[in-house]
Amino acid sequence: MDKGMDRTPLGREFFDRPVLEVAPDLLGRVLVRSTDEGAIELRLTEVEAYAGEIDPGSHAYRGRTARNSVMFGPPGHSYVYFTYGMWHCLNLVCGPEGKASGVLLRAGEIRVGAEMARKRRFSARHDRELAKGPARLATALDVDRALNGVDVVAGRRRPLSVFQGSPVSPDQVLSGPRTGVGGAGAHQPWRFWIDGDPTVSPYRAHAPRRRAT
Repeated sequence: MDKGMDRTPLGREFFDRPVLEVAPDLLGRVLVRSTDEGAIELRLTEVEAYAGEIDPGSHAYRGRTARNSVMFGPPGHSYVYFTYGMWHCLNLVCGPEGKASGVLLRAGEIRVGAEMARKRRFSARHDRELAKGPARLATALDVDRALNGVDVVAGRRRPLSVFQGSPVSPDQVLSGPRTGVGGAGAHQPWRFWIDGDPTVSPYRAHAPRRRAT
């Protein structure tokens, strides 16, 4: 384990807050993915907030479904979804139980276990690219739908855990529109990242897809 990391696990109360408080506060925290091969530790550098039924950009905007039910709580669980028929993305559920919201983990710096991540992210040119983007992050950490609904505050032996790490000061946090979100949710400044960190992914505006004829 990274010797510079605060090993105190984040408690349920950390996640049981409004999503716009939790999201920027996750920056600098450390996510630990425990596998049979060993542990991978990732310091979070970029996240996005999704506010459930009041947020047109959220999977829960139109209410509860079989796919998004984990988002309705309790807080402190993982929400993993499959996108574009090929990638998984990892979110952390927050807010009071029954009210859907979550934080998409967009990017991070792998501090421990990079050799395991490289086996899954063999196309990465540098270690700073191992988890640079939500699909890359999930791939590097070997996250798929089997981890949907995991309690990340249940203890150190869980497949996913979140620790205090090294939170950043507010003056290091920047915010802007979420990546790839279109429609009414396009301009919410709910993407948060650490200023100047090389692992942060580039911003991309939503590009509407043409329907096949």
